[in-house]
Amino acid sequence: MFFQSQGFDNIGPDELNKKITAGEDFLLLDVRTLQENASEAIAGSYLIPVQELGFRVKELPKDKEIVVYCRVGNRSAYAGAHLAQLGYNVKNLEGGILAWNSAAMAS
Repeated sequence: MFFQSQGFDNIGPDELNKKITAGEDFLLLDVRTLQENASEAIAGSYLIPVQELGFRVKELPKDKEIVVYCRVGNRSAYAGAHLAQLGYNVKNLEGGILAWNSAAMAS
């Protein structure tokens, strides 16, 4: 993926599910629109639409890993690169919520 070298790693749906199941302490950040979030979201996620991230970044903890997701991974990769530049510990959900849903269907 193009954004791989932008200061963060990607995480797959299976690895994210393991983190959730293990009760790891991290923030799951949804950067989609309010409408997209209202129609479906990963349980426990926090919503900051990518277009609001610049002026809402102080809402995010610097002492926790942040896993960012969107629909397919492009907006979250952009958000991840921005957050990494600001010193946040970030991972991007590769394939976004579509990959998350596909992995859940396959289980």
